[in-house]
Amino acid sequence: MQINIDEVKMSLTLTDAAADKIRGLLEREENSALNLRIFVSGGGCSGFQYGFTFDDEIKDNDEVVDSHGVKLLVDPMSLGMIDGAEVDYQSSISGESFVIRNPNAGSSCGCGKSFTPAESGGGCANAEY
Repeated sequence: MQINIDEVKMSLTLTDAAADKIRGLLEREENSALNLRIFVSGGGCSGFQYGFTFDDEIKDNDEVVDSHGVKLLVDPMSLGMIDGAEVDYQSSISGESFVIRNPNAGSSCGCGKSFTPAESGGGCANAEY
């Protein structure tokens, strides 16, 4: 089931920089069936951690979100924890990374790869991956 980001109540978006980087990575893989899967799993120093992987299988319960021409696959459990998030890609002197701005995160750890959900659903954490 493909969902246009503008037609659903949930939201997950990519910035132009993140979409450009993902498109470049996908081109290197030379597999037109690949999509980016974004997920949340238990672990990390703050309780939950973000994950990214390329996947050529769209599962029956996946939400397929199109943002800037890039298909994102998200499982139902992860979707609830990243609803409203924005994925960006940044380069700096210290390196390059994907940055997740997640309104559902109350805090994130020092390394920026894990987060603790906000109790009220209105956090302010940014995570780098």
